[in-house]
Amino acid sequence: MSATESSLDLPRLLDTAGSVLDAVVEPFVEGLGAPSAVHKGGTDFATQVDLDLERRISAELADRTQIPVHGEEFGGADPIEGPVWVLDPIDGTFNYSAGMPLTGILLGLVVDGEATLGLTWLPLLNRKYAAHAGGPLMVNGVVAEPLPDMPLEEAAIAFGPFNAAGRGRYAGDRRADLLRALSSRVARIRMTGSTGVDMAFTASGVFSGAVAFGRHPWDNAAGAALVRAAGGVASDIAGERWTVASPSLVAGTPTVHAGLMEVIEETVGEWSE
Repeated sequence: MSATESSLDLPRLLDTAGSVLDAVVEPFVEGLGAPSAVHKGGTDFATQVDLDLERRISAELADRTQIPVHGEEFGGADPIEGPVWVLDPIDGTFNYSAGMPLTGILLGLVVDGEATLGLTWLPLLNRKYAAHAGGPLMVNGVVAEPLPDMPLEEAAIAFGPFNAAGRGRYAGDRRADLLRALSSRVARIRMTGSTGVDMAFTASGVFSGAVAFGRHPWDNAAGAALVRAAGGVASDIAGERWTVASPSLVAGTPTVHAGLMEVIEETVGEWSE
């Protein structure tokens, strides 16, 4: 733990953040099915509920903790330096707008870029996942059972959604190659459409691993903290420890994470930007 981390009262911050998220569960649930209010390009959009919740959560966190916030919709403090909250008010927005319950609120605390504390609230599933560095994973306020480790061949793996014709950092055709390779190496592949759900389920043992191609810290920080608190591993797709500067997130139990990295290396080699 860094000097900055050790100076923070992480249990208190976790409790405070949890109470802030609890206070917005009702409007989150009531807004299910909200249409697009801000188009971001392609099929990406934000609803009015995204905007309203981010304003409310950010203001409350900043006031009660004196720690700045960086949110998906309005930006904010640079999460690379010092303690900063990173917030996704609605993760899985497409799911949320469609009325699908695989969607939630993601809140992470990063300290000098390290995932130090994470909360993932899934109100439509009545699940709350919370943890801080050095502490256990809590699910609905109860300490979770230790993560069961297993061979990759027995694992259920969450895989991030993608367009096979897409380009960018991780081209769609190479993602498809990886998906094809994993399909013959794991027990099951699941695609939920929510990085937050994937990582919370991995931390709690529903899945044994997850691959997410997105780079945004508000999508990944909470999940990385949860997985590590549960005894798992969180890296980028090249196997480097996950930080807010990472371009992707691969998480899992130690054995499954190692297996995922082997398949990634065999299939795509050094998958640089």
